[in-house]
Amino acid sequence: MKVLWLTLILLLPATSLADGDAWQAWREGKALLLMRHALAPGSGDPAGFVLENCSTQRNLNDEGRQQAERWGDLLRAQHSGAISVYSSQWCRCLDTARLMALSAPQPLPPLNSFFAGRGDVDKQTQALVQQFAAAQLPQPTVLVTHQVNFTALTGIFPRSGEAVIIGLPLTQQVTVLARIAAPYSPPGNSSGSF
Repeated sequence: MKVLWLTLILLLPATSLADGDAWQAWREGKALLLMRHALAPGSGDPAGFVLENCSTQRNLNDEGRQQAERWGDLLRAQHSGAISVYSSQWCRCLDTARLMALSAPQPLPPLNSFFAGRGDVDKQTQALVQQFAAAQLPQPTVLVTHQVNFTALTGIFPRSGEAVIIGLPLTQQVTVLARIAAPYSPPGNSSGSF
């Protein structure tokens, strides 16, 4: 029993330290938090999609709105000061960003979905890399985007509301410091893509 307990004690600090280091880098502006929008059931967008009209888009459901609010709580627990928030112009991303209640989200077109030919994966990913090529930002920063953008940048297929903390400067080969599940999300809630 003592051996098992000692093994657990030795394993836990490494995990905590890695998460603690990632959060500290984010708080210091040396890393970004990149997240996929909260839960919006379905995939892609309906026929007749219009960027300026939320009623033509796939939107957050009640669980998605709750996920976004819980993200805001988690991020405020990590940092009590100002936090910059950038978002795709799609309603489900802007709503996620607004419901976090951190700061007014700044729409950033490179975060827009390129699923189904709506954008250009290479140009948008390169524009995002250029936007965040600095080694440090003035304050913690959150980027809210779509699964396809998240995957193009990180190689990770995220669940709805999932995030990663990635080191700066941002490059084509990102350094993932931590992967973070949507706070308190019920198991098996992975519906909603792109």
